[in-house]
Amino acid sequence: MCGGLLFKAATVILARSSAESGLRRWGLKLRERVGFKRAAVAVARKLVVIMHALLKAGTFFDRSIGAAA
Repeated sequence: MCGGLLFKAATVILARSSAESGLRRWGLKLRERVGFKRAAVAVARKLVVIMHALLKAGTFFDRSIGAAA
């Protein structure tokens, strides 16, 4: 169930969002190489990793920080 929501969030990041972030730039580059669906799955997975790290550290997301490839 949560996987579908994460995929939708990744889809919005790649397709509809106009806010620049390292995660979005990384996903758009990946989309050029592997296609939209695979890039959205990769962005969704990266979202999970980011959220887990934020929960462990007790911090907030800062979209101005670049995404590590």
